[in-house]
Amino acid sequence: MSKPKVLFLCTGNSARSQLAEGLLRALAGDEFEVFSAGTEPKGSILPEVREAMREVGIDISNQWSKSVTEYLGKVHFSNVITVCADAEENCPAVFLNMGTHDHWPFDDPAKFDEETRLESTRQVRDQIENRLRLWLIEQGVTPVDYRQM
Repeated sequence: MSKPKVLFLCTGNSARSQLAEGLLRALAGDEFEVFSAGTEPKGSILPEVREAMREVGIDISNQWSKSVTEYLGKVHFSNVITVCADAEENCPAVFLNMGTHDHWPFDDPAKFDEETRLESTRQVRDQIENRLRLWLIEQGVTPVDYRQM
């Protein structure tokens, strides 16, 4: 049986959607196939995002910034979750009309001051994790306590 496919969308695919992708894999990777993309991908992941994830033991070195168009006509997602208002407004309608669509707006780490970016990214990471834990429980999935591993 195939696993449900989950897509996290933001604008640049350099921060929030990358955090969500890595976190869902850590929390319930055996239950879902997890993807992320951007409506206007930046081509790289913010170093602070990689660091914030490394600090909690999640390796996202195999993730990269990609466009939502890579999935057009190729993948059917059971869940599409937008993590910023811009992606909510500019996502191709085909994705918003497939499966279940949720909108979870989070602050954009790319817009934080360089001096506070890592700390602010940690806060966004934790907010996304808390939202994912609630969502998993709604899906009938017990989140893995990956920080204990």
